Amino acid sequence: MSHLKKYIESFNTRIGFFSLLVVLLWVKNIFAYIMDFHLSLQSPMQFLILIINPISVTMFLLSIGLFIQRTRVSYLFLFIVYVLLSIWLFSNAVYYREFTDFITINTLLGAGQVSTGLGESALRLFRFYDVFYIVDFMILPLLFWRRSIVMDTRVPKLRQATALTMLSVLLGTGNLFLAEIDRSGLLSRQFSREYLVKYLGINAFTLYDGYQTYQNNQVRAEASPTDLKEAVNYVDQHYAKPNDEMFGIAKGKNVIYIHLESFQQFLIDYQLADENGTSHTVTPFLNSLYHDQSTYSFDNFFHQVKAGKTSDAETLLENSLFGLNQGALFTQLGDQNTFEAAPSILQQKAGYTSAVFHGHSANFWNRDVTYKHFGYDYFFDSTYYDINEENSFQYGMHDKPFLNQSVQYLEHLQQPFYAKMITVSNHYPYSRFNNDEDGFPVANTKDETINGYFATANYLDTALEEFFSYLKASGLYDDSIFVLYGDHYGISNTRNKELAPLLGTPSEEWTDYDNAQMQRVPFMIHIPGVTNGKIDHTYGGQVDVLPTLLHLLGISSKNYIQLGQDLFSPEHQQVVAFRDGDFVTPDYTFYSGKMYDNQTGLPIEEPNLEQQRIFKELNLAVDEQLITSDKINNGNLLRFYQKSGLEPVDPKQFDYHNQLERLLQIEKNKGSGSTSLYSQNGQESTTSLYKTHSFLEYHE
Repeated sequence: MSHLKKYIESFNTRIGFFSLLVVLLWVKNIFAYIMDFHLSLQSPMQFLILIINPISVTMFLLSIGLFIQRTRVSYLFLFIVYVLLSIWLFSNAVYYREFTDFITINTLLGAGQVSTGLGESALRLFRFYDVFYIVDFMILPLLFWRRSIVMDTRVPKLRQATALTMLSVLLGTGNLFLAEIDRSGLLSRQFSREYLVKYLGINAFTLYDGYQTYQNNQVRAEASPTDLKEAVNYVDQHYAKPNDEMFGIAKGKNVIYIHLESFQQFLIDYQLADENGTSHTVTPFLNSLYHDQSTYSFDNFFHQVKAGKTSDAETLLENSLFGLNQGALFTQLGDQNTFEAAPSILQQKAGYTSAVFHGHSANFWNRDVTYKHFGYDYFFDSTYYDINEENSFQYGMHDKPFLNQSVQYLEHLQQPFYAKMITVSNHYPYSRFNNDEDGFPVANTKDETINGYFATANYLDTALEEFFSYLKASGLYDDSIFVLYGDHYGISNTRNKELAPLLGTPSEEWTDYDNAQMQRVPFMIHIPGVTNGKIDHTYGGQVDVLPTLLHLLGISSKNYIQLGQDLFSPEHQQVVAFRDGDFVTPDYTFYSGKMYDNQTGLPIEEPNLEQQRIFKELNLAVDEQLITSDKINNGNLLRFYQKSGLEPVDPKQFDYHNQLERLLQIEKNKGSGSTSLYSQNGQESTTSLYKTHSFLEYHE
């Protein structure tokens, strides 16, 4: 007991009491990380960051109390800050149990919606160990009452209080430095709220979220319907009318989007030589689809994403708007903006049901919230799949089990439906799944990332072949249109010189012109029954997909705020803007500050007068498109737009819990009028029709 008494007496100074509160809050944060947040750790660096990240903001806020001279006020301030930080941590822990997410400023502003979402189940969110978060609220006052801890009337020296404050700033800076080393571009890319908490801590995340919310609200507050006029004028001037021969050729068909993670165009038809010189076809199934007479394939199609990567691709394809210049639209604006996205358009104009299938956390890229604002009826995330260590990795479920398990939900969607399948196995770092002796061979370069890229692409290819086989066997194939797209590059520019020899170019001859051309990703529209498919050399990008799709479905895009143009339209302008202002056209490429001639691949050092005029027009056109997109997104201008005739999406009407039960109830209510595959199959499941091969098997 004497040792305990001495230990307690060490807190009988203001700095001692301050230190006690810092330690207690640190312990509570670590406890929450382990018991409630379940933050995945992939490296010792991440573990180290997780250990230190609760300290800096806690120290900084509590250190303010050390500058207060009045004893009771100083201690009261320290205790109140401590209680508030504890309650905030506890609130996030409880909230995370229900929503697998963290509380944001916008969540607080919509607290009524949150409480409604919890409903009567709120009490069930509490755990027996929750007492750990709050028990010291009674213990600390009791220790003061019993005078085990006494208030120190001595005011800490100014230099001591200042030193502790500066130490907190130094720790925060070091924390951010380590986070940037392990996850480059953490704040600019803002992958997900879970990443921010894992790297910076719950309190730093809250401060950052508050700053972002303030900035976004300032822009919105200054926006008005007048600002929308410029965007409307731009869209009117750049509208490309549909090709009469293509308009409506897929009317009424289901739409199945297949997201080809990190998949670049050069993989199509690529042959990889193994160590014995034997050639292996990387993507035999996709190659057959690419050349099929029922497929319109585009070989000059470019991704247009930036920091938002995969989520930017979704923004572009679903809205025909660009992502943000900094950060991801999904995470910064997805829970606030008004959208006229594909799910909402197709539901209101053609009665489509919409769903996303993704074997990863719902809150990654803020999808669980953004999809509601897009108007998605259903979102089947990782909680709907049987996931284990053998069939998944850090970015979610591997493609074969993912697609296999998805059909149990797909077959219950009312037709026509708009469904998006987000694959992940072909994701950096392109690791082998089991052992390196089986499956597709690896490439032979000094870069392990490049070496594994072909094997994971082959795995994706076989997974898609299985999925298409099921669709044909079940009958969905003939009633659907398939849109396959690469979301962004898989091999970054910094690795391209190592990749170059595999593409037939010596590393020393690789230039930024080659880097620009490597931004091509596959884009295929496969329509069973069509016989005039071809490889189309039109230059286009992801922003062009939505108007193209709508016209194929027989829906005019004229009255929607969409910045892209129908790829089949004779009026399509072949200028592909990159998010940073670079661009490509059939004749010229502007990349990293240089203009290149596409015929020679060489920079144009001294353009003639005509070229100068063309370059100026192209730069102005690209800038205008990007600026228009930023004005629409940052100002949330679609809230003022009414010409489309669409009813604004109410995100409150969507709930991604218990979705299968709801689908079954809809089938029951509709009876013989149900159009789901399950109902059309005589109330019999089609899942037995899905045939899958061994995990690492590949085909040529």
